[in-house]
Amino acid sequence: AAAAALGLLPLGKTQSPESLLDIAARKVAEKWPFQRVEERFERIPEPVQRRIVYWSFPRSEKEICMYSSFNTGAEDPAVGPGGAAT
Repeated sequence: AAAAALGLLPLGKTQSPESLLDIAARKVAEKWPFQRVEERFERIPEPVQRRIVYWSFPRSEKEICMYSSFNTGAEDPAVGPGGAAT
């Protein structure tokens, strides 16, 4: 309320700090693939798993496009889109 009164925040808008769960999950997702986390730790609570998975996915449109167009080179060039033979 005081920040809004000083003009630092728009009226009706408040900022809440990021949760410790989100901070920790984001840091884990930045360093390790989720598969390694699952293999390393025997029991991971489901809410923690969900946040790690959430932060494991790319955030920017550029990264999403890059990963969605990833080509391993293992595709058969004789097979066209949709699996139809050319």
